[in-house]
Amino acid sequence: MTLVMLTQPHSAAAEAYRTLRANLALAALEKPLQVVLVIPADPSADAASVAANLAIALANTEQRVIAADADLRQPALHARFDLERVPGLVEWLNDLEAAPPLHETPAPGLRLLAAGAHENILAADVIASRRMAQALKALRAHADMVVVCAPPLSAYADAAVIAPHADGALLVVAAHRTRRADAKRAQTLLERAHARLLGAVLLA
Repeated sequence: MTLVMLTQPHSAAAEAYRTLRANLALAALEKPLQVVLVIPADPSADAASVAANLAIALANTEQRVIAADADLRQPALHARFDLERVPGLVEWLNDLEAAPPLHETPAPGLRLLAAGAHENILAADVIASRRMAQALKALRAHADMVVVCAPPLSAYADAAVIAPHADGALLVVAAHRTRRADAKRAQTLLERAHARLLGAVLLA
């Protein structure tokens, strides 16, 4: 999936992201919503593209937005913007007193916190660390909205660990590819983590 919000802003797909943005605005009326976690139910669901397009849609309303890649297994968010992966989240976690290493993107108002160098780390330990929780909290001071991309729940528990530190979560499923059992399992894991499930995004 391309960045339809940039390349095809008048398309039906782009309009779908504006509708998603509107739905998040309505959810924010019930309870504040600043950090949104985008979680693929399984590896076939392209959460990186969903997170990138949603972040652009939010930035188009003159909000300060950060798209952050918390998928330390197979990070892809940087590639959606054709940007470097390093420096990023992993490097920032080593020095949270410093400003986050944010990359400018082609979308005005949107900056990227890439995953960073993930090859020599234990992703599960990093995600579950106190520093990770502190990082998500610190990002709130740098943006009006933070869109966080997570790894697939069918393969890893990382997203369920992060979820309590976000204000809400979107579950991404791929039509004809995501198995019903995987989608249900993902929903169950998020409920057990006491995550605020905002809804699901269905990709064709």
